[in-house]
Amino acid sequence: MRTNSLQQHVNEPTRGNNILDLVMTTTDLSINDLKVKHKIGDHQMIDFSLEVQDPNTTTQHKQVLDYKRANFELMKEELGSHNYEVLMSNKNAKECYMIFKEMILTATEHQIPRKRVRPTNNPSWFSQEI
Repeated sequence: MRTNSLQQHVNEPTRGNNILDLVMTTTDLSINDLKVKHKIGDHQMIDFSLEVQDPNTTTQHKQVLDYKRANFELMKEELGSHNYEVLMSNKNAKECYMIFKEMILTATEHQIPRKRVRPTNNPSWFSQEI
């Protein structure tokens, strides 16, 4: 999600002991007073307020990853330089996932530059090729 500038705001279970209902926003949106409330069917209700800016009043640029200028060879070397067996010994699956995720995000920060772009109303996956 971080690579797409998305943030997930629900941190409490919404069905049983699982977080199944999500509230995801781009990082420039602000969610306030998010609460997991009473049940509706077999899910918990999520209540929150959303702060949005009038798109006509701001022309801020945002930072996105520039994959065309990425150095994937160095990224591969950086990820290959770790001793995963030692790093992940005596860890459960979730801990291993978190270690590996942090390695991927760190390598991404090191090897994929960012560029400034004008915000559009299109989703982030929508490109000129489509």
